[in-house]
Amino acid sequence: MSLQPQPIGAVPEETSRVARAAFPKGNQYLTLRDEIGTLYSDFDFVAMYPTYGQPTVSPWRLALICVMQFIEDLTDRQAAEAVRSRIDWKYVLGLELTDPGFDFSVLCEFRARLVAGGAEQQLLDTLLQQFH
Repeated sequence: MSLQPQPIGAVPEETSRVARAAFPKGNQYLTLRDEIGTLYSDFDFVAMYPTYGQPTVSPWRLALICVMQFIEDLTDRQAAEAVRSRIDWKYVLGLELTDPGFDFSVLCEFRARLVAGGAEQQLLDTLLQQFH
């Protein structure tokens, strides 16, 4: 898996419109994206990936999914399904409503890469910095 870091774009217009209609009073993930942004960036994970090979799922998204997975006590399969099916998750992750998501095994591979690269503490430190 290779990483070609990209800047994080805005939430797609249709995703935003549908999320606002579904959650007129907002919810924790809409608020997170609107008030804090994305927490992580692909550039935070450059050292963990080669620059050649098949492109990976954006690591800033995987990191955020791991946080949301912990908040909701979800298995990898359940978290991958939430990415495919939940409007609020698509919103915070900046995905099109039609985005098919990814195989659940990608989350396990990402966590293994974090540990191998000694970067697991980086996720927590970034999170704590944002909410301190």
